Amino acid sequence: MPSKAPKDGINESELRVGDPKTHAVGLPAVINSLRISFDQMGALRSAKTLMNVNQKKGFDCPGCAWPEGDKRHAAEFCENGAKAVAEEATKRKVPPEFFAEHSIAEMLEKDDYWLGQQGRLTHPMVLEAGDTHYRPISWDGAYNIIVEELAAMDSPDQAVFYTSGRTSNEAAFLYQLMVRGLGTNNLPDCSNMCHESSGSALTETLGIGKGTVSLDDVQGSDLIIVAGQNPGTNHPRMLTALERAKKNGATIVAVNPLPEAGLLRFDNPQTASGLLGTKFGGGTQLADDFLQIRLGGDQALFQGLGKYLLEQEEEHGNVFDHAFIRDYTDGLDSYLAEIRNTSWDEICFASGLTRAQIETTGARLIAAKSTVVCWAMGLTQHKHSVAMLRDVVNVLLLQGNVGRPGAGVCPVRGHSNVQGDRTMGIFERMPEAFHDKLDAEFGFASPRRHGFDTVNAIRAMRDSKVRVFMAMGGNFIRATPDSAVTEDALRNTELTVQVSTKLNKSHLVHGRRALILPALGRTDRDTQATGDQRVTVEDSMSAVHASQGRLEPPGPEVRSEVAIVCELAERLFTGESAPYRANAPQLDWIACRADYSLIRRHIENVIPGFEGFESKIKYGGGGFVLPNGPRDGRRFATATGKARFTANELDYPKVPEGRLILQTLRAHDQYNTTVYAKDDRYRGIYGGRRVVFVNEVDLAAAGFRDGDMVDMVSEYEDGVERRAESFRAVAYNTPVGCAAAYYPEANVLVPLDSVAKVSGTPTSKSVIIRLEAAAPATAAAAH
Repeated sequence: MPSKAPKDGINESELRVGDPKTHAVGLPAVINSLRISFDQMGALRSAKTLMNVNQKKGFDCPGCAWPEGDKRHAAEFCENGAKAVAEEATKRKVPPEFFAEHSIAEMLEKDDYWLGQQGRLTHPMVLEAGDTHYRPISWDGAYNIIVEELAAMDSPDQAVFYTSGRTSNEAAFLYQLMVRGLGTNNLPDCSNMCHESSGSALTETLGIGKGTVSLDDVQGSDLIIVAGQNPGTNHPRMLTALERAKKNGATIVAVNPLPEAGLLRFDNPQTASGLLGTKFGGGTQLADDFLQIRLGGDQALFQGLGKYLLEQEEEHGNVFDHAFIRDYTDGLDSYLAEIRNTSWDEICFASGLTRAQIETTGARLIAAKSTVVCWAMGLTQHKHSVAMLRDVVNVLLLQGNVGRPGAGVCPVRGHSNVQGDRTMGIFERMPEAFHDKLDAEFGFASPRRHGFDTVNAIRAMRDSKVRVFMAMGGNFIRATPDSAVTEDALRNTELTVQVSTKLNKSHLVHGRRALILPALGRTDRDTQATGDQRVTVEDSMSAVHASQGRLEPPGPEVRSEVAIVCELAERLFTGESAPYRANAPQLDWIACRADYSLIRRHIENVIPGFEGFESKIKYGGGGFVLPNGPRDGRRFATATGKARFTANELDYPKVPEGRLILQTLRAHDQYNTTVYAKDDRYRGIYGGRRVVFVNEVDLAAAGFRDGDMVDMVSEYEDGVERRAESFRAVAYNTPVGCAAAYYPEANVLVPLDSVAKVSGTPTSKSVIIRLEAAAPATAAAAH
């Protein structure tokens, strides 16, 4: 039987610190997966649900976007995938009686763990101005409030429509159509905060804002560089692909400030030896080399690799792929001039690595027949991230490692379908060709003026320029930077609308009025007028496939995201009194709600690569792969029609004396802002989350010891003091000068205006902080 929700949240006084692990997954991951699954779902529901995760006729995991191969294991999920499924398929419920019992003020005192553990939302809820408690409201009443507030706007740009990466293709496509029918491109999404730098750099250099490799490429590569990524926690199924690559003869180089267990040794739980684990001779050593990079030093590493390849080419020849460079690229001379002028001394200082370490990796590049570079937020959340990723592309282009088997770029997306949402048009700056197709299909004029990304949306709310904020999934208040500023910004609106499956902090930080609209999840059966419906998602490697839940929804009042969008759009665009009927998209919204295949027919007509959409997902469930110019035929849709070398001045964080560079990161028992449990066993943290990992040299220099309670204070050019109070200092194997702490607790330290050049991504991996002794009262409370 599943257990009841916990009465209390995380008690930081119970925090214990042990030794970090040197290997990942294995039997402990299986046990933890089953424990949390049984706790949330019970044994029978767990078995029924988990055996359908990532299966061809099952549902797509609501966790990460790592792809599946054509042949599926019976247990095609990882530990964190099981946790994500358990959280969504839980038998716990949050009915109207819960909100009657708990006030907003009371729930604001609860932590993220406690809120998420309460269960699934079951009814639409409203909070009117001045109310202390949410109360139930009918769906018609909720829609009327939204329409009323949208109709009262002076401009469509006074509304912001956020999207989480878990929204299906069908829901995302209709959502962006509705928003553009209103007359705005204010469509910020979670990509703005994670892989926007990847999209910016790759679109400029390769002509496509996504990866260029397939799963077969990763598993068949000679050399894989995994930089700024912790797959053992964030994408555990990737470890299986790396293990297969290793068994095929690949060399793997891990580049990260922290040694991560998943990249050191992998105990595959789908094999007997993996279950036995390292103690019994099982498992696979993954990383051949570990480069402990200084935070923000990855550009220096890749410039050093380019410089080494150039030196070896000039001395020995046969290092560069001259035919590829000649036929498919431009800009080489400017790039080579830039790296010639960058000294080895600066490269080594900026990266925190020795020249010998960089040259060893350079020699591996020369020896490899094919190279893949994988990365995640460790590379995308710095001020110079776009330049950093351009330099990743530069190194690959030198050896022709784009557009051939086993080679290419692999930005590893986080949330399932975050890539698909962007493909569907969830972006504040979609290209003209998309707008033209949209207008032709739906007989209206979509707005061309660029909208707000996530940071600019917060700035606009802060400056009283936004009346309505609507979020399709996610936990906006905990995912975003500068927590205090963002909270004040949301409170500055007239109406906040959260389409959600679970309770979170974003329901408690609200506008003058607020709505919670309960939505179906991936695991839920979606029954509409024409029968049970399927949706589709796109993974990290551009493969699109169907997803269909089988569980009974948590209640009759819970509606699909598609239904919510269609019913709201019907009221906005149709009928004599509809406020936005003048330039409405010509669409039968109610028919689309009844039959999702009609939505896919429209997608097919608007977005390239979806021809025959319905037939491609109808039989077998395997789906199809979208066109990818660089991968499919070395076609580059750049400004020059070629892959582009770029000259980028070396940049890295400059840290004043006595200060540290902080990165925010996830604990193992969390996914994005959802906290599943209280531990981070791979880093040796148990029972708490308010820790800051610091090199013991830095602790001593600041006058602290392991176990001391400290405040972190971020320093930024705006002169505003941002403080995160009462964190336990943990002496840890980090580069000197670098620190790490969990988000969302540390998001308060990330300045809203500190963003990456070009992409606008918050710089959550390069926050300048100082440590101060925690005040006795707050330190005692934490203990």
